[in-house]
Amino acid sequence: MSAGPGEFGRLLRAEWTKFRTVRGWVAAMAAAALATVLLGLLSASGSHASCGAGPVETACPPHPVGPGGEAVTDKFFFVHRALTGNGGITVRLTSLIGRIRKPDATPGVRNVVPGVVPWAKAGVMVKAGTRQGAPYAAVMMTGAHGVRMQHGFTHDVAGRPGGVAEGSPRWLRLTRSGDTLTGYESADGARWTRIGAATLAGLPRTVRIGMFAASPGDLTVTRADLGGSVAAERFTEATGRFDRIAVEGDTPGGWRDDDIGVTVGPDGSPHHPGRAARSGGVLSVTGTGDVAPTVEGPTVEDPLGGAPAGLLPVVVVAVAFVTAEYRHGLIRTTLLAGPRRGRTLLAKASALGLAALAAALPAVAVAFTAGGRILRANGNVLLPVPPLTQVRVVVGMAVLFALAAVLALALGALLRRGVAAVVTAAVVLVVPHVVATTSVLPDGAARWLLRVTPAAGFSVQQSIPEYPHVLGHYAPIAGFYPLPPLTGLAVLAGYTALALGLAVLRLRRGDA
Repeated sequence: MSAGPGEFGRLLRAEWTKFRTVRGWVAAMAAAALATVLLGLLSASGSHASCGAGPVETACPPHPVGPGGEAVTDKFFFVHRALTGNGGITVRLTSLIGRIRKPDATPGVRNVVPGVVPWAKAGVMVKAGTRQGAPYAAVMMTGAHGVRMQHGFTHDVAGRPGGVAEGSPRWLRLTRSGDTLTGYESADGARWTRIGAATLAGLPRTVRIGMFAASPGDLTVTRADLGGSVAAERFTEATGRFDRIAVEGDTPGGWRDDDIGVTVGPDGSPHHPGRAARSGGVLSVTGTGDVAPTVEGPTVEDPLGGAPAGLLPVVVVAVAFVTAEYRHGLIRTTLLAGPRRGRTLLAKASALGLAALAAALPAVAVAFTAGGRILRANGNVLLPVPPLTQVRVVVGMAVLFALAAVLALALGALLRRGVAAVVTAAVVLVVPHVVATTSVLPDGAARWLLRVTPAAGFSVQQSIPEYPHVLGHYAPIAGFYPLPPLTGLAVLAGYTALALGLAVLRLRRGDA
């Protein structure tokens, strides 16, 4: 006779009753929740930040925020004028050169060499205003990635490869029609190729249009003593030379020079200022900084650093939940209560998973919320993320706890020995994450480990994505995982399903 939903419900209630009546298991789940909260709050309490203003330390300013609510870097030199209504700009970019600060070969002697970093950029831009974070679209030549059209900080479309450094000028064009900006490029100014188009909702009738230059810092990643990596970013600047400048449309007023986002020192002077120079019909624009999302800084998931420690009591409880029945000879009684052995194990897994989820969800939410408040109170400026991303981080980590519990249960059912199952679960889930996110392993090995082991599930907590057009230290030690958040969680779910399936098969063979 087949077992229907009613019988599975009876089995689930029986397993839930069995779990909650053992005080040690309930206490261990509570300890896991408490460890997650306390370790997260302790970590947040020890993190302090401030920004100098002469001899006085002050609170750090918030990050500029882009149209999508993401933190952005919006620092460049802009030669611009007003454009009212529709119109456009066409220029010829004759060269892109720059300077890079390298590690000093001689102590105390600045080592500045000619060159441009891969994402140095110079081109034409339409921007809603000069406020940092204002919507924009731009067509540009880059140091090593050819012509690009970028908009909204997060969007990047490739044009033709190559560059003006190879001795061939590039023509760039950007046109406006309502809220739509369209980018073009040409090798000779006669035959044009469309790169892409962007719609900037709510673009004001009067915008700023002109030429710009920016150059992000030169990122140097070196090996740490224990095998990981350390990143250092040094000053760079880029200079774009423009001629054949033509602006179409209603452009009242004249040209203005603005060093957007320039940092001002305690004495009021700009730090690494940009500049513009005019000679005949040639305009040279020199800038530092970038126009892109910000990927470096404290993140909202930082208070969840206690999760790996919180998982260990969950693993112990999960293994004990099944191996205790083998140790005390009760497994046959359990199987007699539900003749379909697979359903009995699935009911046990479901009860345990729900218990782990119920313990983890409030713990993760408290650590996330209270830890974030402590970090901000200590002067840390967290990178902002949308509310849905915050929900995904909290719920995803709670689901990770539930999947980890079921995985440990399945290993207990397969190995039948508590110590062996606990060690195995810790080795495949907790240990890979710990060694990958510290300086123990090289970045390549760490990324590989977080792809192929159940520890891939930890990627669900990453709130800041990796952007192909932003140079960053995208390594596990810096909080970046090799798999997308939900893909990583799916890897953990796959391992859990496989282990549970093997445990069910072993029970169905009658090997109880």
